[in-house]
Amino acid sequence: MNTTHENPTHDNAELRDIVAVATDAGTFSTLVAAVKAADLVETLQGAGPFTVFAPNDEAFAKLPEGLVAALLKKENHATLVKVLTYHVLGSKVLAADVFSGDCPTVEGSTIDIEVGDKVVLNKTTHVIGTDILASNGVIHVIDSVLLPKGVDAAALLA
Repeated sequence: MNTTHENPTHDNAELRDIVAVATDAGTFSTLVAAVKAADLVETLQGAGPFTVFAPNDEAFAKLPEGLVAALLKKENHATLVKVLTYHVLGSKVLAADVFSGDCPTVEGSTIDIEVGDKVVLNKTTHVIGTDILASNGVIHVIDSVLLPKGVDAAALLA
């Protein structure tokens, strides 16, 4: 995996939880807002360990116009939780330990991981930053938002 660290606390002995690290990085404001709206802050501050494939703000900006706002609506709470938990693994997987294959997510389905010159998720999403350490897991930065099967962006925008 290519390593691009967006974590100001990466080398500190005192690591903070995933939510604090993502907040402090300053490049995950949309993700942090979505985690808050989905009531997942406490979960992601828990003991873990977790691996979060974290879309940065640029990744969220690639979504169709209005989709983030639609996901943040109270009536789409369950869909937002589904999307966010699809980005989370229930274990800590560092870049050196990633391998090709289907990987189960906290959401319940799998992400297809291909390891080559770059790490690619579901054939379209690239890992652009790795091993941002937190006290309860690790964050890997991705360049687009993953949508699990069953989430219809067009229907959310209708």
